[in-house]
Amino acid sequence: MVSKTKLAALGIAALMAVAPLAGCGSSKDEAKTTDTPKTEDTTTTTKTDDSNKTEATDDGAKKLTGDFEIQYFVGGYGDKWWKKVIADFQAANPDLKIKESGGPKINDQMKPRWVGGNPPDFVYIDGPNLNDRQMVEDGQLEDLTDWLKDAKNIDGEKISDILAQPPQEFDGKVYDIPLVLNSWGVFWDKALFKEKGWEEPTDWQSFLAVSDKIKAAGTTPFIHTGKYPYYINGAILYPAIVSANNNDISILQDMAASKVEAFQQPAVMTALKKIVELRDKGFIDKASIQINHTDSQMLFLQHKDAFIPNGLWLPNEMAKDVPGGFSFGFIPSVTQDAGGKVVANTSTANVAIAKNAKNKEAAKAFLQFVFSKAQASQWAELSGAPSNIKGDISASNAPSHVKDAAKYLTDPNTVVVPAITFNADVDKAMQDATDALTISKITPEQWVERVVEAAKKASK
Repeated sequence: MVSKTKLAALGIAALMAVAPLAGCGSSKDEAKTTDTPKTEDTTTTTKTDDSNKTEATDDGAKKLTGDFEIQYFVGGYGDKWWKKVIADFQAANPDLKIKESGGPKINDQMKPRWVGGNPPDFVYIDGPNLNDRQMVEDGQLEDLTDWLKDAKNIDGEKISDILAQPPQEFDGKVYDIPLVLNSWGVFWDKALFKEKGWEEPTDWQSFLAVSDKIKAAGTTPFIHTGKYPYYINGAILYPAIVSANNNDISILQDMAASKVEAFQQPAVMTALKKIVELRDKGFIDKASIQINHTDSQMLFLQHKDAFIPNGLWLPNEMAKDVPGGFSFGFIPSVTQDAGGKVVANTSTANVAIAKNAKNKEAAKAFLQFVFSKAQASQWAELSGAPSNIKGDISASNAPSHVKDAAKYLTDPNTVVVPAITFNADVDKAMQDATDALTISKITPEQWVERVVEAAKKASK
């Protein structure tokens, strides 16, 4: 996995320029919880026969028929791209009966079907209550390892060759493919900082120094999403752990594998103490306690707080609320010591095929369709987020924060962390423990104790 970081660095920046971006959308995450517009589930159908099969056409190409169901979460990235790509795929396959199962609550709505062994054919793994590692462990996803070795997109390009971020492997096998590539980091308003004469942070020492000035000026330096602590974990804690581990990302990979000893490493304690330092200096807005993502982001946009940890989807997610003159500044990490390397903790949103899919041929064809450069361009344009397909950023009209991200992610001195998925129970334990740490309910030592206990249970 370590050797793949350069690929990630090249790729995220590349797709930031495939089309002009208005900001970004999920994630992250929200790995990941994002703003959820009120979008109802929709269904699109065309006339077809009742069987799921492929037929040969006169030119020898496969003709897709039967039912094909797609599940997608609608969050900060919106659903414009999904509507467009599904319509395009439908037009290319008129005899296929496509059903869209999408919306902000779709993951919860579809859960009984996944548990009951009657899932949709294709799934976009994003948003709350959907964890690819857990789905793999539960035997819900199709093994794509052999298929991906030779699979080509509709342009004839080998999919594995054009991916910016390679798929995460689970015990050496591939079950899902990253569609979106993002980076966690810290945001501020460049215009406000220029007006106030505040220095933009480049490391932990400069971050603390400017935060002192910000606090003295009557503004709270830092707010985070207390209801969803994976924001502060993704943008602050995990990069701090990597920095304290001599920039070796394997510690996070060991944590993702629920190896107990990984959580007991000194680097974890060093990182936790930086969060304590933020807390004890009074830099964290007390409103962070159990506040949701949109409310914390609104306070940030209103200049109630100067910094916020978030993903690149933030500007797009809050596009309707961004004040005039606001200019997003962004750095992937502030927790490195002076002279240290920036750590970019990337996040992805993946796509997969259900192991119990009824129309796997259509699902694989859809994978070949979505991983084309034309669709990558459309994704960037309609979602305001970078795709996971390599491209050229030289002619980019991307917003300043996206260009800032590209600058860091293409810098050979940046430590790029490939997207990592933790065990769901361990991830929850880390989130809860970090939340408690930020409000002085527990010590760093107790954080470790809590998480180690969860890791022990997960590794049995």
